[in-house]
Amino acid sequence: MVGDGEGEDARRSRQIRVLVVDDEPEIHRVLRPALKACGYEPLKAMTGGEALKMIAASAPDVTVLDLGLTDMDGKEVLREARIFSDAPIIILSARDDEAEKISALDAGANDYVEKPFAIGELMARVRAALRHTSSKEPPPSRIEALGLIVDTAKHQVTKHGIKINLTPKEYDLLLVLARRPGRLVTHNEILRSVWGPAHQNDLQYLRVFIGKLRAKIEDDPAAPRIIETELGVGYRFLESENSFSRGK
Repeated sequence: MVGDGEGEDARRSRQIRVLVVDDEPEIHRVLRPALKACGYEPLKAMTGGEALKMIAASAPDVTVLDLGLTDMDGKEVLREARIFSDAPIIILSARDDEAEKISALDAGANDYVEKPFAIGELMARVRAALRHTSSKEPPPSRIEALGLIVDTAKHQVTKHGIKINLTPKEYDLLLVLARRPGRLVTHNEILRSVWGPAHQNDLQYLRVFIGKLRAKIEDDPAAPRIIETELGVGYRFLESENSFSRGK
């Protein structure tokens, strides 16, 4: 796939490329200086066809994709891009319908940011996507967030130094989210990963387990900070620049 050929070392030797696909000139005027200020090389596409050519030819490290393009729907661009590229794609769209978000994420998007948006949040989503692009890296062995430590080597979870007793399913649920800090994980993805395909529509079941898990790991379960809810779509584990370390 495109994106694998260069390898992680090659990517580090050049500027990280971020392709912005949007038919609104104002979006490019705003994002270009913001991306450059973060040390990224901004690439620009105004149509879906142009975007697919650039993804194939330029192999951007991250693509920020609008859904409402003039020549084709953004989800069609997403589906076609996924045939030959596994580089992260972040949807940036004014469509706030839950079904649209779920459809885009299930089609292969890594994240979804609604317009109007905060530039700081979008840059954080880009950083989160970049941290998870190397499939050669082993999964994190130690994950930390607000006093919570998940030690996968010891199969142990502590909060402020005190051991937390989780059931096997609660631990699996926590791990599915914690290994993707900053990433929006859909309800279906979580249910398939933890309980299997037969339970991928058991949303109420998931909500019950999320409530039990929050009661054990959050300082205030009524105002959760470690596991955030993306209403109607899924959950997001707290993103932190130094939230995890990898095993040797």
